[in-house]
Amino acid sequence: MLDDRFSVLAKPTGAVCNLECEYCFFLSKDQVLDGADAMDEATMELYLRRYLDEQPDGEVTVAWQGGGEPTMRGRGFFAKAFDLAERLARPRQHVNHVLQTNGTFLDDEWAALLADHQVLVGVSMDGPASMHDAYRVNRAGRGSHAQVLRGWRALERHDVPRNILCTVHRANQDHPLEVYRYFRDELGARHIQFIPIVERVHASQLAVAENGWRKADGTRLLYVQEGHHVTSRSVDPAAWGAFLTVVFDEWVTRDVGSCFVQLFDVMLGNLFGMYSLCVHSPECGNALVLAHNGDVYSCDHFVEPRHRLGSIRESSYRELVNTSRHREFGALKSALPSDCRRCPVRWACQGGCPKDRIAPDADGGRHLNYLCPGYRAFFTHAAGAMMAMAELVANGEPASRIMDEPPADEPTSWDAGGGMLGTDDYPEDYRHLRGVDTWRTTD
Repeated sequence: MLDDRFSVLAKPTGAVCNLECEYCFFLSKDQVLDGADAMDEATMELYLRRYLDEQPDGEVTVAWQGGGEPTMRGRGFFAKAFDLAERLARPRQHVNHVLQTNGTFLDDEWAALLADHQVLVGVSMDGPASMHDAYRVNRAGRGSHAQVLRGWRALERHDVPRNILCTVHRANQDHPLEVYRYFRDELGARHIQFIPIVERVHASQLAVAENGWRKADGTRLLYVQEGHHVTSRSVDPAAWGAFLTVVFDEWVTRDVGSCFVQLFDVMLGNLFGMYSLCVHSPECGNALVLAHNGDVYSCDHFVEPRHRLGSIRESSYRELVNTSRHREFGALKSALPSDCRRCPVRWACQGGCPKDRIAPDADGGRHLNYLCPGYRAFFTHAAGAMMAMAELVANGEPASRIMDEPPADEPTSWDAGGGMLGTDDYPEDYRHLRGVDTWRTTD
């Protein structure tokens, strides 16, 4: 069942961006989104007013997301948005702003504004220059790493809360330690997200997709989540698992409690029944997307006509969340093939993102996640250490104690069993951890 509490990713610049990253799934969405390229202030006010009105008391996250590049909307727009959100929030609401950006426009003036409002800034970077610049290029085809690094340093100078969002693809998949250590040691990053690139496409459109989704006449092919082929830029499934495994082994022996990798926190949270990431939750559908023109879609990856729910100009968020179209979309997450239902690491994986379910399954369909070999290898490898950390936290000890005595390489009796989990998709011996509040890897 969808949670009553939902979030919204607002895209203030539509599909307009100063970069042309070759794997970007959003640049062609200008064919779907009607209206001007920038969110006007009236739409921004309507977004914030309705969103805050429909959120409960407590912490409320207001997310400004890339599609195009959000900072192209300008500092003035965001200064007004930050101030307006503070005025609209109820006395018992505390607004936290999150901004995802390619980082190329960030300077000291931007950083000062973001620091004043304690905005958490996610910066997209794919590793050292040679790996980042493979696909994250500007309109002239030149790499963007130097500009992004300059933006990161501006955030650093102003002590802006920040993290790294790194996509994993063919150009960096074989260099996990180099990528992780670059972020940790060279950039001083303490919060890192790794996102796999999977560009699905029909065989008949593969050549266009390989050309950065551009046709011979220069126009873009509309990116939709269809087809059973992937581009050569897409991460290899086995390499994805190996990437995560190598980073995990470095992290679990050195960095627990001091460096935070989103997927590792998510895996630990799943042991407590606290699902914090849609990709690895039993159901999805709680993260709506607001386009610059007020249109609302079920998911960032499904900004397509068939997944348009309506407009905030006409409906409340609650009404849109409760439409049959959106409910059906969310329920697709739990429609798993028998391979997944029998999988011993289902509790951690939950089938992954529906957009990536294109591989042949044991039932004769194509509903298995393309990344399944990698996910299964990684989750199996990390399960023992994760369960040990879960026990530490449940007993009131910091998860970092795991570094005092690294876990044995032998699989636990649970993950060696290979049988179907219980009806809660949860390791039987760890259901007692549900309800423990402080499960994260922080001390």
